[in-house]
Amino acid sequence: MASTEDTIAVRISKELADRIISGAIEPGSRLRQDHVAEEFNTSHVPVREAFRRLEAQGLAISEPRRGVRVASFDLGEVREVAEMRAALEVLALRHAAPHLTASILDQAEEATKAGDKSRDVRSWEEANRTFHRLILTPCNMPRLLSTIDDLHAASARFLFAAWRSEWETRTDQDHRAILSALRQGNTESAAATLGRHVQWIGQKPVKTASGRTRDAFAIVG
Repeated sequence: MASTEDTIAVRISKELADRIISGAIEPGSRLRQDHVAEEFNTSHVPVREAFRRLEAQGLAISEPRRGVRVASFDLGEVREVAEMRAALEVLALRHAAPHLTASILDQAEEATKAGDKSRDVRSWEEANRTFHRLILTPCNMPRLLSTIDDLHAASARFLFAAWRSEWETRTDQDHRAILSALRQGNTESAAATLGRHVQWIGQKPVKTASGRTRDAFAIVG
């Protein structure tokens, strides 16, 4: 059984991860044990474990004599996540395809329509993630799906950093092409479209909290 400290550590790591992914805590920011322990009314032990969990997710970095800070990311990391998603999601889709029912594909189509109508980046990301999860989950490969979930969290972080505002509604033709191919039983065509789709990287200038402008990159797929 998990100890109380383990349970608290999980809760703290999830809360901090949500803040980091949403951009509420900016890249490069220090994570102070004493501040976090005070906020969650706990000792430093579960906080240290929570920080280790964030490091394992790639959301935080521990530096000797400097403590823990939120991991920054650059174009290279965005490309890495995009290529990993392409490889792993295509693998999952090939295993899932024989188990995809008309009902699942209809639900995925509804998720695509919801994404097209989204007025903000958060609702679009949620609809987009729902689409991918629906067509991949029937692969029945839990470790693979868990890794893909972590990559989607990283994608969300890149996306929220670039498009916190000024989101424009868009029509996702790739999702429709994937669904059309799957309905026709053409798994390889669907897989090829999916592989290209998740590697589309957008670029956008954004202002940091300090008022500077920097280029942000995100996977928009």
